[in-house]
Amino acid sequence: MRRCGSTHRFIGVLALFFCFAAPRVRAQSVDRDNSSTSAVQTLQSSPNVPASNRPSPPPTQAETDQYRLSRERYQKAVSYSRAGYTLYFISYFVSLTVLLLILRLGIAAKFRDIAEKVSEKKWIQCLVFVPLLILLTDLFELPVRVYWHALSLRYQQSIQHWGSWLVDWAKEEALSVGLAALLVFVLILAIRKSPRRWWFYFWLAALPILLFFFFISPWFIDPLFNHFEPLEKEHPQLVSSIAALTRRAGVPIPRDRMFLMKASEKTNQINAYVTGIGASKRVVIWDNTINKTSSDEALFILGHELGHYVLGHIATGFLFFAVSLLLALYLMYRALHWSLDRWGNDWKIHGAEDWAAIGVLLLWLELLSFISSPIVNGFSRMQEHAADVYGLEVIHGLVPNSEEVAAHGFQVLGELDLSDPNPPAFITFWLYSHPPLAERLVFAHAYDPWSTGKPPKYVK
Repeated sequence: MRRCGSTHRFIGVLALFFCFAAPRVRAQSVDRDNSSTSAVQTLQSSPNVPASNRPSPPPTQAETDQYRLSRERYQKAVSYSRAGYTLYFISYFVSLTVLLLILRLGIAAKFRDIAEKVSEKKWIQCLVFVPLLILLTDLFELPVRVYWHALSLRYQQSIQHWGSWLVDWAKEEALSVGLAALLVFVLILAIRKSPRRWWFYFWLAALPILLFFFFISPWFIDPLFNHFEPLEKEHPQLVSSIAALTRRAGVPIPRDRMFLMKASEKTNQINAYVTGIGASKRVVIWDNTINKTSSDEALFILGHELGHYVLGHIATGFLFFAVSLLLALYLMYRALHWSLDRWGNDWKIHGAEDWAAIGVLLLWLELLSFISSPIVNGFSRMQEHAADVYGLEVIHGLVPNSEEVAAHGFQVLGELDLSDPNPPAFITFWLYSHPPLAERLVFAHAYDPWSTGKPPKYVK
């Protein structure tokens, strides 16, 4: 539902990859975007007993056949969700407006002039021009992000104080500028070497770069924003359960690659995920998840995430992203020349190889990202539903009353994350990367092919 990653314009390419081709890379939960009273009451009723050591009583059918919220929680969920929808569209409007002003006022051209005066070497010019452009756009968009964090604090989704939040924002800026500089340098090189085919050659170069960042993210990027420690250190029994689950899924992950993330330092939300590929693949579970859900519910969340690997969603997602990126680059190539023919003189841009032309490409990237949102999110919703089915099937027989466990897990998740109980159809179509949580809960509660003699879809 919410826009993924930060609002850095040129690394929209990377954001698309992280959000859609590999949605597990940065804390994507079973329903991170579509956020139980009973769970909260259970925690409050026995404050002296650690929740991670106390089994949750099995929910009754009346508690989990529908997504239910108290009146107060319902009003908060609706208000919080509507604010998120509004900010989503505002953020795009702000981004497009800022980029248009940067071009029309000749600011991009002035940044180019500054970069060319500093040095004749192209790579130094890149290191001057890109930070100026990226930081300027992000500074104008910062108020939107500040307001969103303020809302998250107000609705108790986040507990991260402003100092820590600003430090994280600065880290994101540094990473974004570094990656943007690399991609822009490769792009300009491709444009100058092949003015007619640069969109294809840049595509060939960008894919391995983005894949490389996805591979190293669990080791070098994720720890910049959160603290991780071996899960076995405090929860050896849970590690054994997860190991059994991964073996059943055919995706065995060594015990030393299971980690606990100290999410409670910054958020009240719950999550667990599988991330990385090859040697970087690992299981991560948030401490909030252990404290606020049962072990069986956490296993369902992980079963969902394992489904993305077993069902080939990482590969198909990357293929979808690669084809989409190729098409987007070709459209941007055509749009760039059309824009420069029409407004190039007004914007003081000398040609496609001009550093200032990057501003034009960013403008079209932003517009294409917005227009393509329903297609990308529709593709993601199909994958997420399939992963829900897989998660239900893979825990069947490993945990008792698995359908109720999954449904109750969605109830807990929805209450804690303030999921919209009834999102408008247009909003679901345009923004939601997951099916609405209420639909997922009802499906989980009713999914029981075993009792009717039907074979399960994925886990035989």
